[in-house]
Amino acid sequence: MIVDVATLGPLGRLKAPGTWGSAAGLLWWAVVVVRLTHHRPHAWQHELAFDALLVLAAIFLCGVAAFLLKKKDPSEVILDEFVAMPLVFFGNGAADPEMGKISLFYILLGFLLFRLFDITKPLGIKKIEALPGGFGIVMDDVVAALYANLVLQLCAFLFSI
Repeated sequence: MIVDVATLGPLGRLKAPGTWGSAAGLLWWAVVVVRLTHHRPHAWQHELAFDALLVLAAIFLCGVAAFLLKKKDPSEVILDEFVAMPLVFFGNGAADPEMGKISLFYILLGFLLFRLFDITKPLGIKKIEALPGGFGIVMDDVVAALYANLVLQLCAFLFSI
């Protein structure tokens, strides 16, 4: 059961599982997170708390799944990409439906930036991935998402000038 959750069922067995996990996370963000936080006071606080809880749960679940699969960071475990993907758009005015600025361009750019940072692991992400258990499995993706978020916000700022 834990492995099924950590692999998002059959998605973890597909070719390029990290991309599928990221796509599922993007869909989760678009359908659930945006809808739950749209036009709600203090929505960012609720979103942050919810994201933090998902990350903590993923650390536990991914760590146990890796142990059960007897692998350090199994490629089929994609819950880490799933929970990190919404962080790409957290607090980002470019993807804020309340601001009326949500656009397919920024969504696609955010997705691609996250995959770029997740795959190449620059700027210390590789060191974070080396941390033990579920912490290393999940936190490298969280940091990749935060880097993607910063670049996306910079792009939004530059394009608004």
